[in-house]
Amino acid sequence: MTGRVLRSGSAGGEAHAGGLAAGVAVLLRRWLPPPGRRVLRTVRRHAQAVVGQLRRRWHRSLQLRVIATTMVISVVVVAVLGFFLVQQIAGGLLANEQKAALTQTGDGLAIAQARPDMQGPQVSGAAALNSLASDLQAGSGPGDVYDVVILQQHANPGLGGVLGNPELAPSIPKNLRAAVTAEQRHGRNDRLLYAPTQLISASGRSAQPALAVGVPLSSHDQLYYLFPLTQQEQALRLVQTTLLGAGVALVLLLAVIVSLVTRWVVVPLRQAAQAASRLSAGRLDERMPARGTDDLAALANSFNDMAASLQDKLRELEELSKVQRQFVSDVSHELRTPLSTIRIAADVLFEAKQHLGADAGRSAELLQSQLERFEVLLSDLLEISRYDANVATLDAESADVCDLVRRAATDAEQLAARTGTRIDFRLPPEPCVAEVDRRRVERVLRNLLDNAVEHGEGRAVVVTVAADRDAVAVAVRDYGMGFGPGEESLVFDRFWRADPARARTTGGTGLGLAIALEDARLHRGWLQAWGERGKGCVFRLTLPRTLGEELAGSPLPLGPDEVELPAVGGGGTGPGTAAPLPTRAAGPVERVSGG
Repeated sequence: MTGRVLRSGSAGGEAHAGGLAAGVAVLLRRWLPPPGRRVLRTVRRHAQAVVGQLRRRWHRSLQLRVIATTMVISVVVVAVLGFFLVQQIAGGLLANEQKAALTQTGDGLAIAQARPDMQGPQVSGAAALNSLASDLQAGSGPGDVYDVVILQQHANPGLGGVLGNPELAPSIPKNLRAAVTAEQRHGRNDRLLYAPTQLISASGRSAQPALAVGVPLSSHDQLYYLFPLTQQEQALRLVQTTLLGAGVALVLLLAVIVSLVTRWVVVPLRQAAQAASRLSAGRLDERMPARGTDDLAALANSFNDMAASLQDKLRELEELSKVQRQFVSDVSHELRTPLSTIRIAADVLFEAKQHLGADAGRSAELLQSQLERFEVLLSDLLEISRYDANVATLDAESADVCDLVRRAATDAEQLAARTGTRIDFRLPPEPCVAEVDRRRVERVLRNLLDNAVEHGEGRAVVVTVAADRDAVAVAVRDYGMGFGPGEESLVFDRFWRADPARARTTGGTGLGLAIALEDARLHRGWLQAWGERGKGCVFRLTLPRTLGEELAGSPLPLGPDEVELPAVGGGGTGPGTAAPLPTRAAGPVERVSGG
C-alpha cells in the first residue's frame, strides 16, 4: 500500500520549543509553593554538580575520553551497518516473496485456462467460477499461504460480483484493479501485475501487510491472489532483534577491549606522572618500574635515567654549596683575629689624628670608616652562612612592634640627618604586640629604613604600622628613584642594585635586604616590595601575632596609596595628592626630621 506520511506542526513551532521549555521553567518557579521551589533548586543544584563533576572527569581522564569516543563511533558504525543489513534482508525477503507469488499466480492462471468449463464464450458461469476459486484456494494448504479472489466487472444476474473470499475484496488496491482492467480492454492476459497492500479485516481495520497479484481471467473476469507477508515480517523482526542485540554486545565488547588497551597505556602514564610529582617534591630516589622493551619501557628507562642524573647533579650542587658555606664561614672566622688587630691599630691612629698632618688625619678617618664597613660585611656574611646552613634560630618574646619601629628609627637618625631626610610615622594608638625576635625584627626595620633614606633622594620617608587579629604589618615608603617592573623580587638578591652605576653612600654591604628576607621567613612572615621608576617604592613587612601561625593576609595593602601622607612643609616632598591611610593605621603622626 502506497501513501504519504502526513506531518503535523510547523517549523516555527519547533523553533519555539526551547523558548517554551524556558517559559515552563519560569512558570514552575513562579507558581510553585516555597517547598516546591526549594526542591526544584536542590534538584537543579545537584544536577549542576553532577554535570560539573562529569565535565571535570572528562577533561582529566584520558581513558574516559578514549572509551567514550570509541563507543560513540562504534554505535554510529553499528547503526549504519545494521540499517544497511536490514534493508538488504528486507529487500531480499520481499523479492523472494514476489517471485513465489508471481509463480503461484501464473500456475493458477494456467490451471484456469486449461479447465474445459472455462473455454468458449460463456466462461463466467457461477458454478465454473466457484469451482475454479475453490480449486485454486485448495492449493494454499492448511496454513492459508494465499487467498483467491475473482472479481466480475459485468456480473450476470444471480452473481454477486465477488467470488472466492469476498471479505478480502477491499484489500485489493485500486491502482492494481485499474491496471488489470486496462489489460482486459487491450485483450491481454499474459502479464501478471502486483502491488503491496494491507489485508483489511471485516471491521475495516488493516490487519497485516500483504502482496496482491492480479491478472485478467477473461474479458470481464479478474483473478487476484493475496499473499500475506506475516512470515516475512516475523523473520525481519527476528533479524532486527538479533542485529540489535549483537550490536549492543559488540559495542560493549569494544568498550571493554578499549578500556583494557587504554589501561595498558594510561596506567604507566599515571605512574610516570605520580613519580614526577614525587620527584619534584624532593624524593630523588623515586623510580618507575620498567618491564619489557616496548615504548612504555623506554619511557620508564628514560625517566629513571633522568631522575638518576638529576639526583647526581643535585648531590654535586649540595656538596658544592656545603663547601661554599663552610668556606665563607671559615674565612669569616679566620678574618676576625687579624681584623681585631687592625681595628686596635686604627683606633690608635684615629684618636691621634689631631697630632697628624692633614693627609694623615684624613687617611686615619678613611681607615676607620672602611674598617667599620668591613666589620659589618663580615657580620653579614656570618649571618648569611647561618641561614645557608639552616642553623639560624629565633629567640621569640612578646613585643610591641611600634616600639621596635621607634628604636630602629633612632638608629637611622644619623643617616637621615646627613641626607636631610624627614621620617614620618603613622602609628596606631593601641600597642601592636606580637611574638617576635626583637633583634632580628629591629635589624629588618633598620635595613628598610636605611634603604629608604639612602634611595629617597632627600624626600620624606613614611612608616605605617597596622594590625588586625592575626598579623602585624609595617610599611616603609620612600619617593626616590624606585625600581622597574619585575625587580620587586630582585631587590632581595644578594649584592643586587637597582642602578649598578650608583655608589653606596652609607657603606652598605649589599646583604641587608637578603638578610631581612631570611629574618621574615624565619618568623613565617612576609617581606614584599612594590616600586615604580621615578615614584619610589614600598617595602611591607607582615608578621603573625602568634609565632608559627600561617598568614592569611596583611593588615596593609601592598602599594603606595595606603602609606602616603598629606604633603607637609619642611623637609622632604611627597606626591602631589596623597591617599588617606587605612582606618586600622589611624593615629598620631610622629616625625623624626633630619638636619
